[in-house]
Amino acid sequence: MARVYAIIPAAGTGSRMATKTKKQYLELNGLPVLVHTLKVFEQCPLVEGIVLVTGEDELDWCQQEIVDKYGIEKVLSVVPGGDHRQLSVYNGLKSLPAEKEDIVMVHDGARPLITNNEISNAASAAREKGAVVVAVPVKDTIKVVGEGQKVVDTPSRDSLWAVQTPQVFKYHVLMNAYVNAFKINFLGTDDASLVERMGQAVYLVTGSYQNIKITTPEDMLLAEAILKGRQGY
Repeated sequence: MARVYAIIPAAGTGSRMATKTKKQYLELNGLPVLVHTLKVFEQCPLVEGIVLVTGEDELDWCQQEIVDKYGIEKVLSVVPGGDHRQLSVYNGLKSLPAEKEDIVMVHDGARPLITNNEISNAASAAREKGAVVVAVPVKDTIKVVGEGQKVVDTPSRDSLWAVQTPQVFKYHVLMNAYVNAFKINFLGTDDASLVERMGQAVYLVTGSYQNIKITTPEDMLLAEAILKGRQGY
């Protein structure tokens, strides 16, 4: 059976958090946010190995203070990120010991509330379909806005989904998409957009509204409440 690998990009600066400490290293219920994320993949039986992508000046620190300190044994390597997320993921992808049909999951380091069940569902779907993203139906009404903050359209919510991570692909699908993107200087907003540009169908796997990305101080409060709820507090 194809092996499953995870790439965890964690090289972002977290400017919207307005703290000196980067958001992925902030303490959440006693552990750094990034450790919560890594531990889910560490404890998932499906996952063969993890590549952690972080800032070039944080490689040794991350290895010692995150990977070694908290016993994350599935981390195969800690690699430097790039100037943007797309380059960071590509660096992680190139370091994987993966083969054509292996499964690669790309998951935000600052998204610590993913579950084993969601990982398993996404991996299973990717084996069948080749390219899937975890997503949830949009709950709010979305407005398309033009100049001067003028509303120009209100699309139906029936066809709108908020995409999360992991985004999961067969290795050859994702690698080909990344190579092509850099060849034509295309910068996508997520991994799936690169795959879509190749003409490959991408499918949705229903996720959870709890799988939030830590971006603002309010997100930390919500994540703390969710974790405490899971622990029975």
